[in-house]
Amino acid sequence: MPQTFRAVRYVPPGAAGTAFDLAILMHDERRVRRRSITLIHGDSVLVDFPEPVTLEDRGALQLEDGRFVEIIAGEEALHEVRGRDRIHLMRLCWHLGNRHLKTQIEDDRVLILRDHVIRDMLRGLGATVTDISEPFHPEEGAYAHSHGEAAHALLNR
Repeated sequence: MPQTFRAVRYVPPGAAGTAFDLAILMHDERRVRRRSITLIHGDSVLVDFPEPVTLEDRGALQLEDGRFVEIIAGEEALHEVRGRDRIHLMRLCWHLGNRHLKTQIEDDRVLILRDHVIRDMLRGLGATVTDISEPFHPEEGAYAHSHGEAAHALLNR
């Protein structure tokens, strides 16, 4: 019979002990404050933190009994966007930001969720757009932080 455990804290990647179970979560499931997360073996974990937390790939939730649940970023259907050069890629990023799209920005490419309208726009701007599947880690944006903290820092960065 499935059990429900309670998470007491989030532990960043590399700081936890051996995990007893895993949770595979998409990008929009990894920003949590209060919710239930289903583990791969059927149990669940209740997360009830005072502030929202972004669960990083290979981070962990520590349970009341001291055990750990490892977080795995699941593969998602994405567009890989490449420009002719770095300046072109920056311009493409501007167009994506102007549309408030979730975007993962890397040195030589940008990843976005698949959208045929945006794909066609990017191709029209001279981008190379390829369909891929991999974990998605979009930028959290300027408002993904606590307004109640004196430092106004992004959590777990």
